[in-house]
Amino acid sequence: MIRLPIRRHNFPTGEWMMRKRMVYFASVAVLIAIGVFMFNKTTRAGYESAEYKVVESDGKFEVREYPDLMLVATTTKVDAQGRDGSFMRLFRYISGANESEQKISMTTPVFMENDKADSAVQMGFVMPKKVAVEGVPSPTGEDVAICKRAGGRFAVYRFSGRLNEKLAKESEAKLREWIKTKDLSAATDSPDSSNVESAAYDPPFTPGPLRRNEILIRLQSP
Repeated sequence: MIRLPIRRHNFPTGEWMMRKRMVYFASVAVLIAIGVFMFNKTTRAGYESAEYKVVESDGKFEVREYPDLMLVATTTKVDAQGRDGSFMRLFRYISGANESEQKISMTTPVFMENDKADSAVQMGFVMPKKVAVEGVPSPTGEDVAICKRAGGRFAVYRFSGRLNEKLAKESEAKLREWIKTKDLSAATDSPDSSNVESAAYDPPFTPGPLRRNEILIRLQSP
């Protein structure tokens, strides 16, 4: 019986352990990088967000200055949360249901006018800055329109939970109280639209306690 010689690698114990650790930490770093990338793609962190400048900050309350924003909008109800087909109408638009058949990136937040008894309210997706500059394509679907959200100064209250009409109204009341304490003046509603908006930042599957919602009230020009 022929015995083959057994080759042994004579790595010093310390050097071998160091190599194992380096491979381990490199693997962990790659997994973390992949995890962060996937997390960003499935949360609000992965989307372009509407620009604004914070003028004043007070806990969950802020005063912000917004530029003009271009929106693609449709009619909805705050309580519907897109289940009435409004979200999908807008999603089809950014998926190519427009005159250029252009795919447009999703952004945050999704703006919704607070409910008014005398008029339909709107849900709107903010157009990415590049699309707004180059030209927003006209929609081909029904009940979808391009509109401009006029810039200006807004009082804002941030809160969590699943946005519905009750939560929106409660948050609006808190924001109006804060506006009074700051001696600010809310702008009056126009016949066509409300100067109170809700803003939702998260995908539908985000748990309520982790969601970012806001109520915005347009302020009178200083």
